[in-house]
Order: sequence, then C-alpha cells, then structure tokens
Amino acid sequence: MHSSIGLGFGIALLSCMGLSVHGGTTSEVFGMTKDGREVEIFTLTNGRGMVAKIAEYGATLTELHVPAGDGTTVNVVLGFDNLEQYLGGHPAFGATIGRFANRIAHGRFELDGKTIELRKGGKHHIHGGTVGFSRVVWNGRILESDPGEAAVELRYQAADGEEGYPGKLDVVVTFTLTNRDELRIEYRATTDQPTVVNLTNHSYFNLAGSGDIKDHVLQLSADRYTVPDEDLIPTGEIAAVTGTALDFTSPTKIGERIETFYPRPGGYDHNYVINGEPGTLRLAARVVEPASGRVMECETTEPGVQLYTANWTNPGPRGIGGNYGRHSGFCLETQHHPDSPNKPDFPTTVLRPGGTFSSTTVFRFLTR
Repeated sequence: MHSSIGLGFGIALLSCMGLSVHGGTTSEVFGMTKDGREVEIFTLTNGRGMVAKIAEYGATLTELHVPAGDGTTVNVVLGFDNLEQYLGGHPAFGATIGRFANRIAHGRFELDGKTIELRKGGKHHIHGGTVGFSRVVWNGRILESDPGEAAVELRYQAADGEEGYPGKLDVVVTFTLTNRDELRIEYRATTDQPTVVNLTNHSYFNLAGSGDIKDHVLQLSADRYTVPDEDLIPTGEIAAVTGTALDFTSPTKIGERIETFYPRPGGYDHNYVINGEPGTLRLAARVVEPASGRVMECETTEPGVQLYTANWTNPGPRGIGGNYGRHSGFCLETQHHPDSPNKPDFPTTVLRPGGTFSSTTVFRFLTR
C-alpha cells in the first residue's frame, strides 16, 4: 500500500491503538467473508476532523463523521459497525452499485442487435442483479494525497457474463476526503466488449444523526423527472415537476408532501433530471437540517439523481444509530436514468472497448 499524507490527533490515536497508519488514512481487518476472504476497512481523516470509513466489501461507505460548529462530530450516514450485518440482508447501506444502478425493465435489453438477458430479483433487474457490485469484495489501497486530505482506491474486475452482462469490466472507485469537508467519489470503468454501465453510491444520509429526515429541507436543481410506471420503470416521458409533490425546485421539507404523490404513497423513489449539461460537475441538491444548521450540497457529472427516502416499514434494520425506522435516511443516487438501455432518447449508458466510463460526485458539508 502507498501511504497518504495527513494531519490530526485522530491519526495519532489510531496509531496508539495498533492500527496500520498511513498519514490521513488507516486500514484494519473488518472481518471475513463466509468463504474465508479477509475484508479490510479504511479510515480516512482530513485535516479538519472529518472521518469516513470505507469497507472493501461492496466498496461501502459505512460511516461519515462530519464536524459541527461546536467542535463535535456526527455520523451522517446509516450503516453497521461489523461485516456480519453487511453480509446479511440490508437495503444497500452505503454500497457502490453496479454494473447498472437502478432498474432495467424485465432484465432485458438490445445491444448491437443482440438480446441481453440479465439476472432478475423478481420481475425486473435492479442494482446490478442478485449479487451486483454491492456484495463482492473489492481490492483497496491507500493513495497519496495532498496535506490535510485522505484518499483510498478500490478496484473490481467483473467477469464477462457476470449477472448476464457482456464484457469483462474493470472498475475503479476513488473516495477522497478533501480539506473543504467534501467526500469526493470518482468512478472509472473500461471494458473489452460492448456493455452498459451505470454506477452510483447508495448512502442513506441523516444530517441530524438520528430520528427521521422529514424536517430536512431539500432543494433539487431539477425541473423535470422521468415519469415512472407502477413498477418504478420510466415510461419514457420526461415531465415537469411543477404542480406536483415532486417539486423541490425551492427549499421544501422532505416530509411536507411525502404521502401525496404517485405512483405509490409512502415516500419518494423518483429519478430527477438534473439541470445543466451532463458530464459537467454541477449542483444537483442542497439539504439543510434546521435544528443543527448542518448543510450538505451534492454536485455530480451525472444526468440524473434518484431521491429515495427509506420507505420500508418500522422498526427497520438496527445499525450504528439504533433502529433505522421508516424515513430514517434519504438517498441521492447520482446516476444515468433508470432503464436507459431500453430508452434510446435517454443519455446512453453503452460503453465500448477503447472508451472509458467516467463519473464524479461530490458531497460537501457546511454549517449555516
């Protein structure tokens, strides 16, 4: 492993605890998979006291501790403190999702005149299939970084035919904590055959650290959304959010209209079309937690973002913050639009040999 350069009392403390110290990043064993493979977890610390924990299993963000104005820190993502729970059933807390995030209708699409059949979890293909990138062990290494920053790189090679996808796919995901209190996630992928790629991170955020997120105030830089059918598959229509419960073009409490929209009541699970030019890093969302004054901004190069509000039934999974009940977190899954391989009018997700899939998302934390 290559050492990174970093600062902070937290690193010295970790060294005293006997962990492997590499400047702003440390590593330790998180656990063992059922087939006996060792899984590492990396702790990144920037010079301002922000801490991220990222596990090789699923290239998963397990914790993200953000400083507050009074000098304390709060973990703002839902997750577990042990590998065993990640190996069991859970709603993709913090995981890297691929080869194709979100849904592909009926697990089928056409590519260069061939019908591709994917593994399905029920009626449709979702989040990469029955295993997907969220349930495999990635290879992590610590990267050198600028003073006050910390970074880790995770690699995975998906085999030709894995989950039904054509082509051997080499994927690299880099997590960086910057000295501006940002978590920067960069994705790169190459293939040896034509295939489709759509990668995202599936973190659930709660800027209060506990409770539900209904009082969080959300603003999306999105005037339009992809209209879904009853199975949350886009119909192909892109419609304006104006006059609907999906309108977050001005700051609005997430819980204000959470039970009123279609096609299903009970919470948001919708893909928004981000304003501006896809491929350029631009603002997708801004979220404020009023009680603490904590603010999160999300920037991305992706064309869309899926807003999901943890719509499961109570009491929900038990994690680091206790029982994660209904609406205990929100996801901002930056992505290409769902079912893009079957929607020629959507931005393409096709990747060919010689090309590179490239995507960046930044989560920036501030206080009012």
